[in-house]
Amino acid sequence: MTATRILVLNSGSSSVKYQLLDMADNVRLAVGLVERIGEETSRFKHTPLFSGGEARERNGPIADHTAALKAVAAELAADGLGLDSPELAAIGHRVVHGGLRFTAPTVVDDAVLKEIERLVPVAPLHNPANIIGIRTARELRPDLPQVAVFDTAFHTTMPEYAARYAIDVETADAHRIRRYGFHGTSHAYVSRKTAALLGKAPRDVNVIVLHLGNGASASAVAGGVCVDTSMGLTPLEGLVMGTRSGDTDPAVIFHLARVAGMSIDEIDVLLNKKSGLVGLCGDNDMREIVRRIDEGDERARLAFALYVQRLKKYIGAYTAVLGRVDAVAFTAGVGENSAPVRAAAVAGLEGLGPAVDPELNAVRSDQARLISPAGSRVAVAVVPTDEELEIAQQVHALVNG
Repeated sequence: MTATRILVLNSGSSSVKYQLLDMADNVRLAVGLVERIGEETSRFKHTPLFSGGEARERNGPIADHTAALKAVAAELAADGLGLDSPELAAIGHRVVHGGLRFTAPTVVDDAVLKEIERLVPVAPLHNPANIIGIRTARELRPDLPQVAVFDTAFHTTMPEYAARYAIDVETADAHRIRRYGFHGTSHAYVSRKTAALLGKAPRDVNVIVLHLGNGASASAVAGGVCVDTSMGLTPLEGLVMGTRSGDTDPAVIFHLARVAGMSIDEIDVLLNKKSGLVGLCGDNDMREIVRRIDEGDERARLAFALYVQRLKKYIGAYTAVLGRVDAVAFTAGVGENSAPVRAAAVAGLEGLGPAVDPELNAVRSDQARLISPAGSRVAVAVVPTDEELEIAQQVHALVNG
């Protein structure tokens, strides 16, 4: 029997998301989420997706990630999909930061795990949880390939002049300070799917990808290769996000320290958790912000306008970087579902090529589609992202040589 199943694990600081896929036909067999790990109010929802299986949910304390992954294994086993199945080929792990060393999916051994640990200082919120997920999965199935797929890998193709910050080279190199970029699996998947929408090979298409969720990032993809992206050393740089500021004058930090007397930790919390949309208007849900605008709320209107202005700046900048743009692709929660954001982001950019057809833009669908008028010089696409499928495909390709 050929092993064609891949279990994809995304271990967060207090959660574990997972999907089991059969790569023989790219079918999902089960999905689930364990959240609020370490709390009395932990919640576990598991959904088998074959033969009409119903979702199962339970609430109650789940002590740690080890307990969470053992619970996941038990639920899968109850559906006949256990980790001991000979059809399970590998377990794929989303790892946020791979630095410069990891440019492709990598089978995890002790040396690889040590290097991922070495990168914790540049991804303190994410890599530790990713590491726990890998270690626990190795304990549960030590004989099975554990494969790390890195958010940063897709962006390692950026030229040095795009990846460098203009600071002292020796200091930057000593502390690994450079632009790494994130959301790489999403940008890779969406840029490739956009090319397919246009009926072309990825190598023949230049795409600006806008991944707009609570975290948001843009990328310039030339012929299937990332040449620039908005996030940097951390996911704080770039677009306005749900709770993150995005691009900010670095001197704001000095000013807050000197004038407001804020500590580095307080400024960190401000820029990462109390800024962006929530800092501007108190909401980080774009649906709520649009509703408030319709009711005449000026703070919501300002937040929306600032959010869109940043998007326009990146579309314009990446048009200049790419020289020729074939498509602008919207993805992730806001990108896929907010017609007002899509329309506003390209409004007034007709001279650069992109335009939106109002009727096509208003249609809600979970399918990849074009929303630009026929004959547009630059197509505008909505492409639902599928990071789990992208991870599973990369893992399956690796373990099958």
